[in-house]
Amino acid sequence: MLQGIIDAIGFGLCHQLPERTLVASGLRIPVCARDTGIYVGFLAALVLIALLEKDRPSHPPRMWLSVLLGLGLFAMVADGASSYLGVRLTSNELRLATGLAAGFAIAAWVTPMLSSQLWERPGSGRVLESAGATGIFLLGIPVTYALVWWLLPLSGAAFSLFVVVAILVTFTAVNMVIVCLLPPFERRAVVFTDALPAIGIAFALAVIELWASAALKAWLISVVS
Repeated sequence: MLQGIIDAIGFGLCHQLPERTLVASGLRIPVCARDTGIYVGFLAALVLIALLEKDRPSHPPRMWLSVLLGLGLFAMVADGASSYLGVRLTSNELRLATGLAAGFAIAAWVTPMLSSQLWERPGSGRVLESAGATGIFLLGIPVTYALVWWLLPLSGAAFSLFVVVAILVTFTAVNMVIVCLLPPFERRAVVFTDALPAIGIAFALAVIELWASAALKAWLISVVS
């Protein structure tokens, strides 16, 4: 039963091929290794940025850092495309690593967008502008990989629940950028509690999106079969 619930959550997001999905205590994670990397990487990067950047910077990383992060995103695309086309073989280790690099990159670009739209007085600087913050952020990628590959599988079902949380946080954060374009929420938050209505709407949208993607996939499968 638990495996069925876990599979249902990731059904519309991923192919869920068993050989490409991480397992903890006999339970498959709701999405494949690559998608696990994306969502967990986004969550880990979001937490790191929140801890490192107290002034809520509203501008993207410096150009060289954006290029470096973009290479991580490109690595994920190249790994996926080349393996699907049969050019080369890949592995769950590489899928997870490149997915994490992509998740960290996406969070580094989304976070300043969210700050500029959500807060009444966002910071004027760039995210990860200091060398120290940049170093800690980049170090977070291999550290997160080690935690996901070696430590989290020991937690059993908690690993799957953690990935579910990462999926919901990722969708909610991206939706927040859109929700905060609406006049009632655009640059209105002074403290965190002011952002709760927008977060609630973004979370509701995330749930709807997960349901809609699952319904669409189920319909497509029924049509093809």
